[in-house]
Amino acid sequence: MAGLIRAVEAAGGFATVVHKGEREAGTILLILTKKGADSRLFERMPSLDGKRSWHCTMKQDIDNKSQFEDYVSRRAAGDPDLWIVELDIVDGERLIGSADITG
Repeated sequence: MAGLIRAVEAAGGFATVVHKGEREAGTILLILTKKGADSRLFERMPSLDGKRSWHCTMKQDIDNKSQFEDYVSRRAAGDPDLWIVELDIVDGERLIGSADITG
């Protein structure tokens, strides 16, 4: 996680841990945003080859921003092991998978 945060900051963005989960076994959700807008939620999902890759599972509706925030809050409340990290950087998708998320 620290590696990803460092990579975002080195690229001129801002990263913060929104919700701390279980250090060793917690699931990670990433919220990617650009200057606080156009939020997208990414989760690691298993693929057919058995590997886990990042997929966008939700996009913020500009007309109903609270729906996105409510969903993220419900996920955090329902899983105390969950990590939620927000990355505020243009084209944040390029950094997913390129940094050590666990370190």
